[in-house]
Order: sequence, then C-alpha cells, then structure tokens
Amino acid sequence: KMEEKLFFRLSQIIKKRKEDLPKNSYVAHLFKKGKVKIANKLGEEAVETITAYLYEGKKELLEESADLIFHLLVLLEDSGLTIEEVEKTLTKRMKND
Repeated sequence: KMEEKLFFRLSQIIKKRKEDLPKNSYVAHLFKKGKVKIANKLGEEAVETITAYLYEGKKELLEESADLIFHLLVLLEDSGLTIEEVEKTLTKRMKND
C-alpha cells in the first residue's frame, strides 16, 4: 500500500510542513529561505555523502544518505513533484532495459 511506504509518508510530512510553516520546523525554514537554499542544501548533502563513501565508515554513509534523500524530497516538494513520479520514471526505465 502506498500509505505504508516510508518515502511517501515522509513526503506527506514535508508537504504538511510547507503548508503549515510551523515556527520551529527545519523543513519550514528551508521553504521560507527558498529555492537557492534548498538547492544548496541538496548539493551540500550530496558532497557529504560522497565524502562519507570515499573516506568514512558505513554508519556515516547511511547517515549522509538519509540526509541526501530527505533533502531531495524537500526539493521535489518545492518543485511540485512527488516521489511517486520519480518511482514511475524509474519503473519506465526498468521496462526499457
């Protein structure tokens, strides 16, 4: 079921934070700062993930990977796209191979 998927649930939380913009929410803070902040944050997390992969342990790589995926979900929400659309794109690619 779609409701049970982690990325879907996380996307729903991010969407709600964007709508409600709660005061002490990190996600709301990102949305208030805008596109450049969101893009920069995703880039920063990508670099940290690569660094963890090359020079650190598996625990650090898992942590950075989680941050990277989380910030990608924020960027997708701000773009008006969903993780389901990404899944559909990946599914189409799998069928083409």
